[in-house]
Amino acid sequence: MKILITGGAGYLGSVTAKALESAGHTPVILDSLLVGPRKYAEGRIFYEGDIADRALLRRIVDEHPDLDATIHMAARIVVPESVALPYEYYRDNVAKSLELFDELTALGKTRLVFSSTASLYALKPELEVREGDPVAPTSPYARTKRMMEQVLEDMAAATDLRAIILRYFNPIGADPDLESGYHLRDATHIVPILAQTALGQRDSFTITGVDHPTRDGTGVRDYLHAWDLAKAHVRAVERFDSVLETTGETSTYINIGGGDGVTVREMIAAVERVVGRPIPTTEAPPRPGDAVGAFANADKALELLGWKAEATLDEAIASALAWAEKRKGVLGY
Repeated sequence: MKILITGGAGYLGSVTAKALESAGHTPVILDSLLVGPRKYAEGRIFYEGDIADRALLRRIVDEHPDLDATIHMAARIVVPESVALPYEYYRDNVAKSLELFDELTALGKTRLVFSSTASLYALKPELEVREGDPVAPTSPYARTKRMMEQVLEDMAAATDLRAIILRYFNPIGADPDLESGYHLRDATHIVPILAQTALGQRDSFTITGVDHPTRDGTGVRDYLHAWDLAKAHVRAVERFDSVLETTGETSTYINIGGGDGVTVREMIAAVERVVGRPIPTTEAPPRPGDAVGAFANADKALELLGWKAEATLDEAIASALAWAEKRKGVLGY
């Protein structure tokens, strides 16, 4: 199969591209390089440009008429930044995606796997969430993802476009060969920050929010290895038609998570366990837009995709730490 990946030069996009290659498929990368490094597109079919550039989309399809599906991963993704820059988030994540969806439909490239987020689920006392549970996104970032889900539902109902919407939980780690991983210079996610702290690149780790309604007062997340997440995309494109035939829908939602809730304090302890030394911490109020959290019921992924997370938390952490040590040699920073 030949698969278009928007955002394919990003962290998860590049790991997914490698997973596709490992399964015998050919990724075609479309990325503006607003965030993703050019290095991650090297050695692959690559188009530098915007997802809303209809002329570029037509050129890609003209040059690759055998595209089987699109994985739409391009997006701005930093929650606090979305609070500060709502216009940029709604423009880039929602408005530009509308152009992408419409042009792909017009070009007859109607299989679309969409990267959504578990951060849009409403808080449940038990924290475990299923695909049909209520949503209540708490940040502009999460709201952009929910809007795109609704757009895809409506377009799939009215046109030939079809969508599998993957609601990610919290991927960590790198590809198995440590050729790509988390790349932001100023880390905004817990495990890269913990990795930097463990390696002495930061003085301490700040726990943001210690009064949440959880077992130790800190937020809960469901972590999975980025390689497991990437393999879920491979299954989604390989089984695309059969998934929608089974559900009888034109679009469907699937949770992609490890199925366990881990608090911030528990994650700190896990990283300390892997590195074999304590990590200094401080405490602060929650960041703007932060959610208490949730963890996945991933039964639907197993049923429809034959997928479940395989790596342990310690294995995923070890991958993230190994990448943090190697990143400068790969990216130069």
